[in-house]
Amino acid sequence: MDCFERAFGKFIRKNTRSLRFPKSFKFSRILSRRLSLCCGAPSFEKYDRIIGREIDQVNEVKGEEAERRFLNGEDVLPHCDLTVWLRDCKKDIIEPIDGEPMGTIPHWLRGNFLRNGPGVLSVGQDEFNHLFDSSAVIHRFSIEKGKVTYQCKFLKSETYRKNVEAQRIVVDEFGTKATPDPCKTIFQKFSAIFSDEMSDNCMISLYPFRDQIFAMGETPVMYEVDPNNIDTVGRVNMREYVNIIHNSSHPHVEEDGTVYLLGLSVDVTGPKYSIVKFPNTRQGTTKPDVFSEAQIVAKVRTRWPLHQGYMHSFGLTPNYYILIEQPLSVSVPAKLASKINNKPMSSMLKWYPDHPTIIYVVSRRNDKIVLKYEAEPFFYLHVINQYEEEGHIIIDVCAYKDPKMIHCMLIESLKGAHENPKYANLFRSRPARFVLPLRSEKTTGDLVTLGGTEAKAFFTTRGLIRVLPEILCEMGCETPRINYPRFLGKKYRYFYSISADVDLENPGTLIKVDTYTKTYKTWSEPNTFPCEPIFVPSPGGKAEDDGVILTSVLWGSDERKVALVILDAKSFTEIARTEFRAPTPVPKCLHGCFISA
Repeated sequence: MDCFERAFGKFIRKNTRSLRFPKSFKFSRILSRRLSLCCGAPSFEKYDRIIGREIDQVNEVKGEEAERRFLNGEDVLPHCDLTVWLRDCKKDIIEPIDGEPMGTIPHWLRGNFLRNGPGVLSVGQDEFNHLFDSSAVIHRFSIEKGKVTYQCKFLKSETYRKNVEAQRIVVDEFGTKATPDPCKTIFQKFSAIFSDEMSDNCMISLYPFRDQIFAMGETPVMYEVDPNNIDTVGRVNMREYVNIIHNSSHPHVEEDGTVYLLGLSVDVTGPKYSIVKFPNTRQGTTKPDVFSEAQIVAKVRTRWPLHQGYMHSFGLTPNYYILIEQPLSVSVPAKLASKINNKPMSSMLKWYPDHPTIIYVVSRRNDKIVLKYEAEPFFYLHVINQYEEEGHIIIDVCAYKDPKMIHCMLIESLKGAHENPKYANLFRSRPARFVLPLRSEKTTGDLVTLGGTEAKAFFTTRGLIRVLPEILCEMGCETPRINYPRFLGKKYRYFYSISADVDLENPGTLIKVDTYTKTYKTWSEPNTFPCEPIFVPSPGGKAEDDGVILTSVLWGSDERKVALVILDAKSFTEIARTEFRAPTPVPKCLHGCFISA
């Protein structure tokens, strides 16, 4: 693989565009360069890495305790049961099962709580190497008249069907290469190196497009799921409608039903991050489906032509798209090498810790880049929320020092975590707030004039604006959710998440963060592991947190026990739950949605 990197090295450096101060900003590049020297904005090499420093400080303390336990022959994660990720769902639950109810479910809460995530870690004698390779399973909690039922089914993707039929892994996944077909000739095996076949195992998220629900991954293929019985009812390849080769698994759905998705497209001028718009076709159109009117509405050229940034989510406000290009790239040379060297797709990811994160702000009015910002190198999967206020854009993300948490999700790493004193430190994250000044009368010092935040921004000697984040709370947060129907892209106060700190006394902790006061509330129960919390607003609710939190919960000690737990969002206390005894092991899920009846 190194030979490919060297072979393309000169070409990459030659074609990497230098980062320039945008002409649209008020100050010229030369003037801003002089001003930055006067105000003492540090060079990137001397830059104080806020996220990295915060995480390093925690890791130093936590790491000493983990090392002590390891040297004493003790479990380094005594309260965390990672086997919840390693369970194999054995079969579909065709008919919904009843559970044991406790508490009182609000009378207005009716609908389907749907979840998506990994379901089985082996096919025949073959085993998957990474959690993200696991065959997708869809879970459904149906809430009707105060009663809850549960069922789960495998997503019947083409990849799933091929694997089951062959009783082996026949399509490459993120961390697993397909098992070679023993019936193929040597020429067929060689030609397979250059095949474009990719997995359509959509095991990450579920989102509504018009009145349909689709399971999504990070390829352009999506599967429609019937929310009333979780049957797989249709397959859509977005490449038939728009020119994208990859996409994020977290689109944004506006109040009118319009969907925006971040994808990667390639044309004669090179690769570009592309915003795809799917209009709400319920409003005065004769087109048969939401995909027929899909169109690319904005494009941003990638920083490096042969190393496109990995993007799992993005930001959307009434006037702007916000793209965060972290220095974790999908390497084209490494992709070619992986084909020839028979390595999985995960080998294509390259981390460049000495390069900054670039934040692009793109106008929704004219689809042009308004400004670019430079931040410390960090890794992220999920944007929490973003909004505009007094000439600034505020964007909150769940940030990691680096992408090593991806390696933590290797099956081998999960199995060995309790003997690895460094595991918890590799998984450490913090919610970080960046404040992006859109305009400023200031010529020196901090460009952020917004009150109530410690985030800062400075001019650099190269004419860019460097942004320093504020840490919102001293807890690791993941799979964040907000009052999405009312506060997407708007000033908000609360978000809800699961804990990313696996070395807590209760690692299975739900968190409610108050972004105004920088405080948080938690809910936990020993040996339980909740999934992504979904906020459902109460009818007629006026306060931002008037509503309930839905989460599915597993038990570390019982692989067949699963529950729907309902919290009052304001007090963050439990008001109801229904526990189920499933006829098959129930694995932990990733993302989902609630569809009101």
